[in-house]
Amino acid sequence: MRILVTDGMAKSGIEALKAQGFEVVEQYFEPEELKEQIKNFDAIVVRSATKIRQPIIDAAAAGGRLKLIVRAGVGVDNIDVDYAEEKGIAVRNTPNSSSASVAELTIGHMFTLARFLHHSNLTMRAGQWNKKIYKGIELANKTLGLIGFGRIARETAKRAKALGMNVIFTDIALTESCDGCEFVSMDQLLTKSDFISLHVPASGKPILGQEEFSKMKDGVFVINCARGGVVCETALLEALDSGKVAGAGIDVFIEEPTKNEKLVNHNKVSVTPHIGASTKEAQDRVGAETVSVISEFFNKGA
Repeated sequence: MRILVTDGMAKSGIEALKAQGFEVVEQYFEPEELKEQIKNFDAIVVRSATKIRQPIIDAAAAGGRLKLIVRAGVGVDNIDVDYAEEKGIAVRNTPNSSSASVAELTIGHMFTLARFLHHSNLTMRAGQWNKKIYKGIELANKTLGLIGFGRIARETAKRAKALGMNVIFTDIALTESCDGCEFVSMDQLLTKSDFISLHVPASGKPILGQEEFSKMKDGVFVINCARGGVVCETALLEALDSGKVAGAGIDVFIEEPTKNEKLVNHNKVSVTPHIGASTKEAQDRVGAETVSVISEFFNKGA
């Protein structure tokens, strides 16, 4: 069995696959070349850089060899999942691996905004000593509203509660409180929260747009370490400029790498380049879970 790993994978995972007898090729291909190369593999492992769209799936199906696509991560929005499965190619992901890392980055952005860490890093290097300007807030006793309450949101909630925050959430699959967190409607979450953090998959339209921002508290903080597009970037900029939103922590963007310089350079925004799962621990877990997925799939003779 030949496995193509296009976007990198922990060395321990590569070695584990080889130890099980798989031939592993680590190589990134541009889309046109990938259409040809994919015919030579039984499985492909991708992260976010490689997009598996219909033309690549058609090429793989025509070759008849590819049986499995693994997204080494949580979101599968870079894969045309339904189309692949229609063509008889299974799609799997590794949903358990990066939850803690993304949750910690979410909390990190919250601290950064609450205590002006992004500002002071820049201004002190420019020779300014703005001790009297950076009057922040404590996270304790503030209300964190989580939109979506899956694995990452629950890990975020654990950390927020340890900091003394009140945690509320809304989720399309849940209708009652759990894990010591209060279930509320979307409108209630928007009006009650001091911090709002999104933990939902990519969708066809933004979860937070102009209407949703208008319902929020004045001075709310918004965190998006989920997927680009779940927050309307134009509406967010308007809310930042008006003061409705006091600050935003953004790890993901509609287009990546982003060209939205106005958002990236806004003085109320803390930005990171889609690094939610970029910790050594998370990538080791992603590698191990990927190995488990591949091993189980082929050993069952799927």
